[in-house]
Amino acid sequence: MRDYEEVTSFLGQWGPFQRLMYILLSLSSIPNGYVGMAMVFLADIPPHHCRLPFLNSSYGGPGYNLSLPTQEVKGEVILSRCSRYTERGALDAESIQSTERCLDGFVFSKERYVSTIVTEWNLVCEDAWKAPFSVTVFFFGVLTGSFLSGIISDRYGRKFIFFATMAVQTIFSVIQAASNSWEMFSVLYFIVGMGQIANYCAAFILGSELLNKSCRISFATLGVSLSYAFGYVCLPLFAYFIRDWRRLLLALSVPGFLYIPMWWFIPESPRWLLSQGRVEEAEAIISAAAKKNGITPPDVIFKRDDTAELMVTKCLIKVEIPVITLHLADAF
Repeated sequence: MRDYEEVTSFLGQWGPFQRLMYILLSLSSIPNGYVGMAMVFLADIPPHHCRLPFLNSSYGGPGYNLSLPTQEVKGEVILSRCSRYTERGALDAESIQSTERCLDGFVFSKERYVSTIVTEWNLVCEDAWKAPFSVTVFFFGVLTGSFLSGIISDRYGRKFIFFATMAVQTIFSVIQAASNSWEMFSVLYFIVGMGQIANYCAAFILGSELLNKSCRISFATLGVSLSYAFGYVCLPLFAYFIRDWRRLLLALSVPGFLYIPMWWFIPESPRWLLSQGRVEEAEAIISAAAKKNGITPPDVIFKRDDTAELMVTKCLIKVEIPVITLHLADAF
């Protein structure tokens, strides 16, 4: 097949079409940047101690210093976070100072947060492992999405998967904000993780195939990376002004809906269309890009023989993969 870069070289380097694709696909990585790191604020652990029903329920209320044991944390003596003295009358006089776990739940400080998932479901002490495990579940989703993104992108197209995974990331984040249990939150976070990495990969592939060599290098090294980093920068700003975890998660999800109009501006990858034998659609996209750059495209851009050759090569690759695997298995 003739070299794709050579065939489409008439489009130029940094025309309006290339600049638009560069900007839109780079901006799509902003939500990817803060989705994973949001747990730094969603699952933060405020100061806390045992709830005592017979005393004021507010954190640090009067009387708690006499009813709770103390512990030393980083050289500072504080009230115990996970134990309390056994109630008077429950045991004999010699064991009044014995301690027990927090049977009536916990009281959390609201100095920094109105609520987090930790305060929502008491993820402290015996259940302290659950908050970091939620992050592990998210990255299991990222791992799964990493394996699946390329396969489904080759099957259904770059553009469709790009927007489908963006919808998965956004919609399931909204549903996650309505979670009524830690288990539900974690399952949804797994799905969000799959959507997050699959969307990032789809944007990366789509940009690499739509842009020419010079644009592609800048897009891969600066465009998506800087946008991803900008997402990190935005996260603390959101968290500073929104101290409730449900509202914070909703606020972080809403920007995903702003990308819906991009459907009408970002085309499918002509390379992928050619690999599927859809020559007319590929030519239409290239012709539209040329007109946007103020260039008159040739009457015939891609030859059918070249496309047929590409299809044969693609089929051969698919057939050879299991054969190579079989030979490797025999070798061992």
